[in-house]
Formats: sequence, C-alpha cells, structure tokens
Amino acid sequence: MKSRFKFIERSQGSIKDDVLSGITVSLALVPEAVAFAFVAGISPIIGLYGAFMMGLVTAIFGGRPGMISGATGALAVVMVHLIKEGNAMGPEGAMMGLQFLFATLILSGLFQVFAGLLKMGKFVRMIPHPVMMGFVNGLAIVIFTSQLGMFKVGGEWLEGTLMYNMLGLVFLTMGIMYFLPKLTKKIPSALTAIVVVSVIVIFGNVETSTVLSFIQENGGEGIKAGLPTFNIPLIDLNFETLKFIAPYALILAAIGLIESLMTLNLIDELTETHGNGNKECIAQGGANILNGFFGGMGGCAMIGQSIINIKSGGRGRLSGITAALSLLVFILFASDYIEMVPIAALVGVMFMVVIGTFAWNSFRILNKVPLSDIFVIILVTVLTVVFDLAVAVISGVIVSALVFAWENSLMIRARKHTDEHGIKHYEIFGPLFFGSIELFNSKFDVKNDPNEVVVDFAESRVVDQSAIESLNKLADRYQKNGKTIHLRHLAPDCVKLIKRAEKICDVNVLEDPDYFVAIDNYRQALSKM
Repeated sequence: MKSRFKFIERSQGSIKDDVLSGITVSLALVPEAVAFAFVAGISPIIGLYGAFMMGLVTAIFGGRPGMISGATGALAVVMVHLIKEGNAMGPEGAMMGLQFLFATLILSGLFQVFAGLLKMGKFVRMIPHPVMMGFVNGLAIVIFTSQLGMFKVGGEWLEGTLMYNMLGLVFLTMGIMYFLPKLTKKIPSALTAIVVVSVIVIFGNVETSTVLSFIQENGGEGIKAGLPTFNIPLIDLNFETLKFIAPYALILAAIGLIESLMTLNLIDELTETHGNGNKECIAQGGANILNGFFGGMGGCAMIGQSIINIKSGGRGRLSGITAALSLLVFILFASDYIEMVPIAALVGVMFMVVIGTFAWNSFRILNKVPLSDIFVIILVTVLTVVFDLAVAVISGVIVSALVFAWENSLMIRARKHTDEHGIKHYEIFGPLFFGSIELFNSKFDVKNDPNEVVVDFAESRVVDQSAIESLNKLADRYQKNGKTIHLRHLAPDCVKLIKRAEKICDVNVLEDPDYFVAIDNYRQALSKM
C-alpha cells in the first residue's frame, strides 16, 4: 500500500493545510460540477449548488473528515433518464423533470438516512481487498478518460497551437505538483500549480480553454448566481408520483452510498485512520434532502477531489467546510476570476490524481496472489469503466463470495473411529453450509455403521438452514436403518439455529459437557468406571 500512495503524506493536518487544501479543491470542483450538470441536462448553477450543499453538510456531520462530496458523474447518468421521463409526464414545455429530480433527491436522502440508522454503513468493511483494488483502478481510468474530453471542442480534438498549448500547460501543472513538494511542503502543490499556470495564461495571453469558455461551449453563460432558495418540489404528491420516483430514488441512494463508503474506505487506508460509515450514510442522506428543497443537483463522495484534498494536506473537517464555502464565494462574488482559470491546470491536477489513485502494485502481485483475486481485480476494473461503480462493486463482492463459498465447500473433512463400546465417531473439520453439504453427506456410511453414531463438531460449525436440513436428512437416513445419530460439541450459536428449526427437523443434540446421558451405552460405560 505504501508504494501505491507513496506521494501522499499521512501526517496530521493543520488549520493552514486544511484551508489551503480546501481552496484547491473548490477550484477543481467548479468544472466537475458544471460538467456533471451538463451530463444530467440541467443548468450548471444547479450542479454548483449541489456541490456546495453536499460538501458543507458532509464536511460538518459526515463520518470521514477530509473526504469531499459533491455532484458526481455516476449519479448524473441516472438523472438523465429521470429528467427525460419527468419532462414527458408533465405538460409540454413545463420542464417537470427538474421538479421530479428534486423530489427524488428528498426520497433518496431518506433512504440513505434510514440506511445509516440501520447501521448498514459497517458492511463496507466486508468488501474484499481485490474489489477495492479493482475499484480504485477503474476509477482512475474513468477519471483519466473523462479528462480527455477537455482536449476536444465540439467533439473534435484540438489541433495545432491549441493542442500544444493545452499539453504544455498540463505538463507544467503536473511538473509543479511533482517537484514542488521536494523543495517545500509548506504550501500545497496543487494550488500553487493552478495559480502559476493561471498567471502565465492571463498575463502571457496564452490561447487556451478556460472555465468560462468551457461553460459557454456547453451552452451555459457563467457561474455567477445568488444564494440557493427554499422551494418545495412542484409535483402532485400521489401514488403515481411515488411509483415513478421510488425506483430512481433507490438507485441513486444505493449508488451514492456505495461510492461514498468505498471512498471512505480508501481515505481510511490513505490516512491510516478510521471513519464512521453509518454517520456518513446519515450525512449523505441529509445533504441530498437539503438539495431537494434548495434546488441542488445532489451527489455523493468524490474520489478525485478527496484525493486532491488529502494530497494537499487536508485532514480535518475544516478542509471540506473551506472547499464548500469557497465554492459559494466563487458563485456569489468571484465568478469573474474563477472563469479565467485555464482548464489545462485543472486537467493536470486530475492527471496527478489518476497517478496517485491507480493501484500500481496490482501489476507486481499478479504472480503472488490467487488466480481468483486477479480475476476479481480485473473484473471490477473493467465493469467500473464499462458500466458504473455500483455494478462493479456488487459483481466483485458476489464473485468473491462465490469463490469463498467454493473454497470452503472443499474444506469439510471427517476423521472416523470406533470406540471400545462399539460407538462410531465422526470428527468433522471445516464449516457445514450450503456449499459443503454434498461432500459432508458423502462421508457417512449409514448402512454399515453401528447402531450408535456420534458426530463431533468441535472443529466445525453449522452455519445455515441448508446445513440444518442436511443434518435432519442424515438423521432420517440413520433412523430408517434403525440407528441413532447424536451431534456433539456444537457451538452455542449452532445449537440455537437447530433449536429454532425444531418444528421442521428432528436432530438429537448432545448437551455438553454431560453429553453421555443421551446414549445408553455410555451410561453403562460410566457405571462400570
């Protein structure tokens, strides 16, 4: 892990570092929020409002200091379809899609709050490491490819001087970010790079794309606006509306939480600290509810901006608060200056994020880890690029779980012996669950076994209902042959499982330590001792 994020300092932050890193992040947030708003087919200012409210609420109340939230592409893709269908449901020209979006954000936020209250955030800890590696690799590729669009105008690649200027400024930004920390770490390299490149472009009259030209090329006018205002979504509150928005709300909530919790897990690794997933779920939900009432786009945690923040020294909540408030200041008072920032500087920063995010050590471990882990890493990476994060992570977890189940299903073993009283003992090793029951059943020789059989689970566990049903069928086989089977040394939780299933199964459990009492032969043996 150290080699993967070697250029990121794990030291504790300071007020100065948090403030400067927050300003840096806010500059990078502007084109990102604008771009995702265009993807969703809404006004850029709605994306900026969304980034402000998401960033502020999660920075104050979230479970992961230093993590940045805002408008994201994964949610924007879902919003496109929601807005189109919403527009079609309302009167022609009424543009009801936006109102449906705000209502959906409120419902989505409620789902996320409930997820936090139900302590579902802890499940992110169950995500296997290969899935995490595939996740960061896929996101790095997605971030990289998304920035390539900045090298185009009207769908066509830049040519001649414009391309050379763009490339030169990008490499200059990356060079400053790489070499400046070697000279001093008192000022954030990303912010310095943006300022230096902006000064060169403005005073050198360099012909290149800026934040303003980017917005104008996509049909916008600028980023100047007033404060967001409170509004209740103008839709009919009935069953048909709920039926329409509920699936979208659930999808947005799920994708938002998965991306946020995965980012939280990554930041935990980067900083060697521990965030609170449940608290983050509640904060994400609260922020989306606020967006629904104040006309923001909504969103979730942003991997790119979070990495920028961490690399720039941001560790505390103040960094996220500063980023959100700086973004609001840009919208209200400093739009003219922000609009002059060259896109190349922001692209250079994101390229450095890509370098820091990609799990380069995944290449070095290819011949050192199980083939199944390699497959999961590649699978999650590809699915993240081709589809989206939610599909990739869920698929990766499912494949990892199936591999785990298959490997554990082959671990079931039985050591057999017959004692001096003619009672046959089966000492079971390995977990008994749905995947191992077939192999488990094959260990028993019902026809040739003596009348009394003891199955010892001291080194095994009965895990699920399939295992209980298997034990019931095994007991039934012995009973039909006039023989008795006893279960010994079951763990307390295993006993509880079987007791709960008494109505549907009939299994003889020997209570330890006095497990002899259920066997007449053992009673006789004890009387002779």
